[in-house]
Amino acid sequence: MKTMINHLVKTLVLSILFTTSVLAADKHVATLRGEVNIDTQAEPSAIANTVNKDIKQGRNYPMQPPVIPHKIRNYEVNLNSNKCMSCHSRNRTEESQAPMVSVTHYMDRDGNFLAEISPRRYFCNQCHAPQKDVKPLVENTFIDMHTLMKSKVNTKNEH
Repeated sequence: MKTMINHLVKTLVLSILFTTSVLAADKHVATLRGEVNIDTQAEPSAIANTVNKDIKQGRNYPMQPPVIPHKIRNYEVNLNSNKCMSCHSRNRTEESQAPMVSVTHYMDRDGNFLAEISPRRYFCNQCHAPQKDVKPLVENTFIDMHTLMKSKVNTKNEH
């Protein structure tokens, strides 16, 4: 009896594996690899250019950190120096014409103002990111808050 049950279970498992492999082979699975097989190294695409317009870009939601509108390659940000602050610190904005970092960057976690930038806000790339001039990998249907609210108001006015 035990042997018969083992044989039945093995047969069932093999038939399920066979069925799923046949079904998987029939369907095309879309991946970011494109048509490159899993065991083949894809040819990497060229590194995209960084957006370098120095034009302030709009934000998509409240409290979104501003994006970095320029190249930051070779910017050194470590415990000893912060290249970003050579233009964005309070005492350099007039000369550089760069926007000053928010006053919140000069506050500690208890809301006390500091003479220098807060250590928790020192590493800019934790929140701020440069942008690349690339086609998105996947479709983006994101609608920013202002457009969404405007369409909601227009819909109410039509009714």
